[in-house]
Amino acid sequence: MSKVKVSAISYLNTIPFIYGLQNSSILSKIDITFDVPSTCAKRLNDNTADIGIVPVAVIPSLPEYHIISNFCIGAKGKVRTVALFSNSNIDRIKTIYLDNDSRTSALLVQILAHKYWKITPEFKPLNHLDYGAENVAYMLIGDKVFDAENRFAYSFDLSDEWYKFKKMPFVFATWTANKKLNEDFLREFNAALAFGINNIQDAIEQQSNGIDKNTAIEYFEKNISFEFDSLKRQGLTEFWNLALEEIKRDRVR
Repeated sequence: MSKVKVSAISYLNTIPFIYGLQNSSILSKIDITFDVPSTCAKRLNDNTADIGIVPVAVIPSLPEYHIISNFCIGAKGKVRTVALFSNSNIDRIKTIYLDNDSRTSALLVQILAHKYWKITPEFKPLNHLDYGAENVAYMLIGDKVFDAENRFAYSFDLSDEWYKFKKMPFVFATWTANKKLNEDFLREFNAALAFGINNIQDAIEQQSNGIDKNTAIEYFEKNISFEFDSLKRQGLTEFWNLALEEIKRDRVR
């Protein structure tokens, strides 16, 4: 039997999942690669992976998809590692540079700009950070946010801004397959994920991605919410609806 190819995201927020997969019997049945979110999505789309922790914005565009777990990367309020940084307040921002590692976060900041903050900035790909720039903002995701914290006059946590806007939690990524998989395998896979979530401190001891351990523990206790519950499913549906409007808006321009 060939191994199931798994694309995992190489950020701090996934290390409990990775710990669970690497310390359970499922490890003998999978091949894991570690990717940024955009590559994870691409690998599912081109069928070089069978399962990925996929940014939710791209899921509807996959030729076939199955959300296979009741665990996700989500937040009920502040997530910390998806943020907008600027030296100007929201109403003075003219250009927003978008981290290209995640289509979900890029669409989220566009939705917030147009529908919540009521601004119409120009959006450009991120290629560098200018810590002294005015009237511009930088959308960053993942572990690089820890380096950018406290280096700008303003920071806006995008999950918290979404919660203020919609009073719903936000889902950034779900475990998704591009084909139907064996039910026994899926039960074992989800048991491994649960094991990791139930042993977060051990996961941090094994791998903290260079982040201070106390910072990592605080991050998991205060920011990340792994349960893909009914409220998160409602939030995901609302995001998909608004994202579709945003994509249509881009096509018209």
